Amino acid sequence: QVQLVESGGGKVQAGGSLRVSCAASVRSFSNYAMAWFRQAPGKERAFVAGISWFGGTTYYADSVKGRFTISRDNANNKLNLQMNNLNPEDTGVYYCAARPPLRVPSTKAFDYDSWGQGTQVTVSS
Repeated sequence: QVQLVESGGGKVQAGGSLRVSCAASVRSFSNYAMAWFRQAPGKERAFVAGISWFGGTTYYADSVKGRFTISRDNANNKLNLQMNNLNPEDTGVYYCAARPPLRVPSTKAFDYDSWGQGTQVTVSS
């Protein structure tokens, strides 16, 4: 499994931007498809964005397309999520997740076996 630590959450007003990051402690980080999920109060954890091993393919939930950008820095074992034009519906705890090595990205939480502790993002109207 991969040890993951998120950072960069916070509070922002609607229309603002935030960047959350995830540091991974693992050898061969490039072997792992990665994703961001979020969980709003009272709701299930939901897929936000995913990225393939070398970043050549990215996936987004419809609700964030055009506003969020997922990226990875394999040399430094980091995963990033740039969030622009935030709205209150984006509020939640954001988790980074890693699939088992050499698997393709997935939008389903149960396909990921390594999770960070989460970072809170709060968007006020």
